[in-house]
Amino acid sequence: MTAIKRAQNAPAGGTTPADTTTLYAEDWNALVSTVLSFNPIAFWRQLLIYSGFTMRTTTIVATFYSVAWSPELLLFCAVANSGAGNRVLTSPDGITWTGRAQSDNYPWQSIAWSPALGLFAAVSTSGGTRRAMTSPDGINWTTATVTGSRLYREVIWAPELGIFCAVASTATSLNVMTSADGSTWTERTSAAANQWFAIAWSPELMLFAAVSGTGSGNRVMTSPDGINWTSRVSAADNLWLDVTWAAGLGLFVAVAGNGAGNRVMTSPDGIVWTIQTGAPDNFWTKVRWAQELGLLLAISAGGTSQRIMTSTDGINWTARTAPVNNQWRGLAWAPELGRFAAVAEDGGTQRAMTTKIITTT
Repeated sequence: MTAIKRAQNAPAGGTTPADTTTLYAEDWNALVSTVLSFNPIAFWRQLLIYSGFTMRTTTIVATFYSVAWSPELLLFCAVANSGAGNRVLTSPDGITWTGRAQSDNYPWQSIAWSPALGLFAAVSTSGGTRRAMTSPDGINWTTATVTGSRLYREVIWAPELGIFCAVASTATSLNVMTSADGSTWTERTSAAANQWFAIAWSPELMLFAAVSGTGSGNRVMTSPDGINWTSRVSAADNLWLDVTWAAGLGLFVAVAGNGAGNRVMTSPDGIVWTIQTGAPDNFWTKVRWAQELGLLLAISAGGTSQRIMTSTDGINWTARTAPVNNQWRGLAWAPELGRFAAVAEDGGTQRAMTTKIITTT
């Protein structure tokens, strides 16, 4: 059981003491109030915020861009854009990481897990028609052939549709592809020839929403099936790098790499988007929702030392201190562990960090 002690001058996000069994909270009164209210979700949320992140050793020096969690395998799996050795990492806990051999030495940008297929799928920005690979365990990888040579940036799994869907940033209208098995992929026509960087799926709305870094007033598109896409008016013409669905809030939440006080936007339906004030104006690369904590967490690849921000509503954001100013790119939430894991494209042999929560129950 982790001991909790008051810290008079602990920085935002708490501290990382040498005694790892002790947690020093910077806002003792708020934490005690949460405990006394017997609200487990609020308690674990507060504890995560206070404990902050801890650096982890990856041993592999590669530019890690994405990480996914498999509840069925109880495994994190990360992929890298470049690197001299293995471009895949796996970990059962986010603490101990093992390098794995990819199927091809391509710049792997994104990875997703399909519970229905029992399969990881990853996509790349180059490699001819060999821009996807799959694995049932994160260890053994097989190249999958795609029909288009696009700059694929992100792939996700939509359980209700039973398909993987990926978006690309090529200067073409064929910037989407879908697959029911991870092996056979079909090109789809995007709503605009923008540079699409991220995609999210809402089971409640039965809707995809994708965000872009280019375009004039149309840096969002939506689709009910991954095939037919409609342009939507973005709240600002920023470099939108990621989007997620926060089920507990009923909101799509997107983050950007540029903009002045407007690097977050939200939407309850994927159609009407509203600017929210992020904290601070960092190069925000990923945002994820932890349903069990009722918490949004975003990471940054640049800016101040506060390269983490959190929010319970998608509107009000609080800056948090990252343990190291790495260029953080990939982020995943593991409910079974009660832990976030993030991966970076730099940082020597320490290119991962995790929160220190043990359980959320």
